[in-house]
Amino acid sequence: MKLIDWIASSLRAKLLTMFIILTCVPLIVVGLVSYKKSFNTVYGNSKASSMIAGEQLARDIDLLFEDTGKLLELGNDPRVLHFLFSQSDTYSDAKDILKTMDAYLDTYTDESVLNISIINLYGRGISERRGVFQLDKNPLRNPHFVYLTNHPDDILNIPPTQSSPLDRLDGFLYQNSNVISIMTAVKQRITHEVIGFIVIDIDDSVVSRSIDGTTLGESGFFYVADANGVPIFSPTGRLAGQLPSASDVIVQSDRHYIDSSHGKPKFIFSAQSPRTGWHIIGYVPLQEIVKEANSIRQMIIISVILSIMFAITLHFFISSKLTRPVQLLKNKMQLAASGYLEAKVITSGKDEIANLSNSFNTMLEKIKHLLDQSLKEHEAMKKAELRALQAQINPHFLYNTLDSIVWMAEAGRNKQVILLVEALSKLFRISLSKGRDWITLEKEIEHVHSYLIIQQMRYRDILDYEIDVDPALNGFSILKMTVQPIVENAIYHGIKNKRGKGLVRIVGCSTPEKEILLMVEDNGAGMSAERLEALQRNLKAQLLPEETGKEVSGGFGLHNVEQRISLYYGEQYGVTVESTAGIGTKVMIRIPMREELSQ
Repeated sequence: MKLIDWIASSLRAKLLTMFIILTCVPLIVVGLVSYKKSFNTVYGNSKASSMIAGEQLARDIDLLFEDTGKLLELGNDPRVLHFLFSQSDTYSDAKDILKTMDAYLDTYTDESVLNISIINLYGRGISERRGVFQLDKNPLRNPHFVYLTNHPDDILNIPPTQSSPLDRLDGFLYQNSNVISIMTAVKQRITHEVIGFIVIDIDDSVVSRSIDGTTLGESGFFYVADANGVPIFSPTGRLAGQLPSASDVIVQSDRHYIDSSHGKPKFIFSAQSPRTGWHIIGYVPLQEIVKEANSIRQMIIISVILSIMFAITLHFFISSKLTRPVQLLKNKMQLAASGYLEAKVITSGKDEIANLSNSFNTMLEKIKHLLDQSLKEHEAMKKAELRALQAQINPHFLYNTLDSIVWMAEAGRNKQVILLVEALSKLFRISLSKGRDWITLEKEIEHVHSYLIIQQMRYRDILDYEIDVDPALNGFSILKMTVQPIVENAIYHGIKNKRGKGLVRIVGCSTPEKEILLMVEDNGAGMSAERLEALQRNLKAQLLPEETGKEVSGGFGLHNVEQRISLYYGEQYGVTVESTAGIGTKVMIRIPMREELSQ
């Protein structure tokens, strides 16, 4: 819903949506169709090449058995026929047969042939390994010999999973049975009766090497199964029990299928060896044979993404000429609505949007002018009110001071009278300051000093004071009557409520932030935590003019000082109060350094 609302609320979003739909949807459709066609093509080619590799492996095995099978021609040799008929051959006859075997081996085959054996129906035989021998058991008890007796024209290929026929008869020739036996019957030339058998044992590693030497993808492999689908040759590193079943693929009409029953899909196919009847089974993950199709898919995806990016870029380039001025004007209006009246629109061109932007700028100028006029009137009103408050002189303070002068004069204390009159004169002269709001810090401290002299003469038994202001700050300007109200608060609310003599201490210094820090500290009665919290909470509050004069007797108090500092310096400056009941109060005034005096 948020996406729909965003599209509905933005002209640019609508243009972008239409642009993407009109440009990207056709690209995505074309990409999907292209990928489907490329996948089918790559899959067909990879499937065909994999099956060709399996068929080639089957032909190689056929050639191996065809070459080795030529040794079966020994059954036509007269000496072999004589040996099978005779029961009393001489040593020279046996030697001639063995030489004939060697001659055939040199002519037709290689070192893969382990042994050639000739045996008659009575168990008497001759072989390269054993020479002339006699079997302990009747050869016709062996199922292979029985089969050849009934089918004398057939050739049997016995895999290593079945032991050699001679091993099964006497358990002597091959203890490990890692051989492939090729055998056929020997027939009498005239009657064609079976008179014996020829058995050729070859090393099964010749088939294993062919399997291991034929690669299939990155992790695919071949193995050989018999006519029933039972594995008889497995690749190096894989046990027969770990091989997938071949029974499913050999019954397929097209001799291949995709297995998705366990994990990722696998492509399984078979090729048959006509001479042996064995099946060459290929097993490879489908992902590997369609790897090129995946690369094409990635290229299509990248092409579609680049096309979308290009379409979006083109959209922004075009829409910026249409919607950017409207969007800019909208943003500026939002800024103006939030109170930022400097949000003017920089116009270019002479169209309707440019005219609207100029009208918006004119409206902002008029609003700013009205606000400035209102602020000036309000500021002038507050200044007038504060000046009226500042001009008020507490009559009780003046009456008490004049009374003090009178009784000092009557007592003949002329020096004290002169000092008190001078202090009062300086106090009023600096308070008036020819109507100026700003005086130097030196004059402000002199004004406070005069006030403290008068108060000390009145309260000489309970009041003492110290002034420690950095002389380097004397030339900086300050609002008149900034420190005196704080000192007045310290005397009337701190020292007068304390038993014994009190001390008012005034300290002035500069800070690293180029500010002036003035502290008025007393050791008077202090304030409780509740009263201090209420004072701090109300210190920043806007009070009416008549309320400020009520805060302390004879002055316009902390609130007035805080308001004046905020008005003239800014809200980041002002007054901070710290106090502890029974210990005293510290008031800190923080103002910026200003060297020039201004009205």
